[in-house]
Amino acid sequence: MSNIIKMVDVEHRVIVLQDCHILIDSDVAELYGVETKEVNQAVKNNPKKFPEGYLFQVSKEEKNELVKNFDRFNRLKHSTALPTAFRRKGLYMLATILKSPQATETTIAIVEAFEKIRELQRTMLELSESQEESLQKTLMQKSGDIISELLGSDMQATDSETSIELNLALLKFKHTVKRKKEN
Repeated sequence: MSNIIKMVDVEHRVIVLQDCHILIDSDVAELYGVETKEVNQAVKNNPKKFPEGYLFQVSKEEKNELVKNFDRFNRLKHSTALPTAFRRKGLYMLATILKSPQATETTIAIVEAFEKIRELQRTMLELSESQEESLQKTLMQKSGDIISELLGSDMQATDSETSIELNLALLKFKHTVKRKKEN
């Protein structure tokens, strides 16, 4: 599964357009290991799988702003085609349609990551409702383990400390990961 896209590879491609976090079709194609025309053809061939709110066509003005503000979109400068912007739901649906091995592996990773997030959410809810100290400690450890899994095991091991703090109004959760440098 070495072809799975890491979160940092996705994060720098996410942009805000029309008050939504989106990915442009050419970036999606690169992430899923296909051509941009395959992405757009998948959408065209499966219109019922992309209802309103899943994606939208970028306007000419928005395209010009993208070209102006992001070097990676220079290739769009003289194109007459307007890019497609994928919202999160549209990305999930697209991932189920595309047939490349990389798209399949990346889809599996997305599904597993969201399952971990749901598990963390359930654990945090349980923790906020618990009054028993020993159960709270167990749930805190479980939450920390889930966060570590989500962040990945390929974090650099050094003589450092990583803290993650979640402030959920009624509950403040802090998880600290301490790793020693391996010799």
